[in-house]
Parts: sequence; C-alpha cells; structure tokens
Amino acid sequence: MVYILLGSGFEEAEALAAADVLRRADIPVSLTGIGGEMVTGSHGITVRADAAVELVALSAGDMVVLPGGLGGVASIEGSQPAMALVRQAADGPELWLAAICAAPTLLARAGLLPKGVSCVCYPGMEGELVRAGAVPAMDRPAVTEGRLITGRGPGAAFDFALALVEALKGPEAAAQVRAALHYPV
Repeated sequence: MVYILLGSGFEEAEALAAADVLRRADIPVSLTGIGGEMVTGSHGITVRADAAVELVALSAGDMVVLPGGLGGVASIEGSQPAMALVRQAADGPELWLAAICAAPTLLARAGLLPKGVSCVCYPGMEGELVRAGAVPAMDRPAVTEGRLITGRGPGAAFDFALALVEALKGPEAAAQVRAALHYPV
C-alpha cells in the first residue's frame, strides 16, 4: 500500500498525479488525511481522504509519500502520527519513503536523510539538504537512491510518480504507464 499524506496546504499536483499514476499501475493507494477527512490543498482544491493518518499501520513493502506545499509540509511536521509514519518508513528496511518539492527539507530537518544520499527538492531549498549532509541532484526531476525517492517540484510530478511505480513494480510497469499516458521519455 502507498500512503500519500495530505495535510492542509499540500501541493495538489504532486499528491494527485502520484495517486493517479500509481493506480494506473494497479498499485493500491490511500490518500491519508492529517486533521480530518476533507483536506484542502495549497490551491484551494479539497480532497476527501481515504483514511486518517492515525489509523495507518505500515507493513513490509509499503510506501509513505510526502507531497510538497509549504502548508502541507508544516501539517506533516506538526502531526505526531504523521511524523511517526515518516520515521518508521525512513528506518524500515522493507519500507519506502518518497518526498517531493518542499517535503525533502522536512526529512533533512528531522535528520532522516542518510549522509551522502543523492536527492532533489524544490529549487532554492537545496541548502537544507546540504546542511543535512545530502548531495542535491538538482538537474534531475526525480532521484531514487535505495528506498528513498525524491522529486523536484510540481513540474516533476509525473517523473516522480513514475519513479514510484518503477520502485514498486519495476521499469517495465513504469514504461507501460508512461506509454499509456503519452508522457515523453
């Protein structure tokens, strides 16, 4: 199961593109709400969550996805249950963690980026990654390193989502979804 954490002010393009692309690959997705069933993103789009963050119990193979949006990232950081899931995913050898846009900086502040890890975030925020000992790869839309996947920002939402599919189902599945979307290589 992929749990996409939605806190008030989340970046809609990043969260919903990921949910859509993952479901096209037949990967189960839960839009997981922080602070209520109805969550409004940074551009005023309100989404009904599938589950509350407090009800999530991670299992081997699960993935936690953190969309960006400064408000959404602040919502995740301010939620003990959400941060517990993030820490569990970061520490779990059989779990995946993915973050896009401003969300990789949350990982940096929480001390959850391994030293020397290659990753990407919203341009202009990479200083936080460097201070945490990470190596920004800002020329790439999405980076997969081990069980960590990061994305640059809303314009990289499809690249990020396809990286999630590739991590969970392999390059062939990602290529099939890419072709079905008519998304250029």
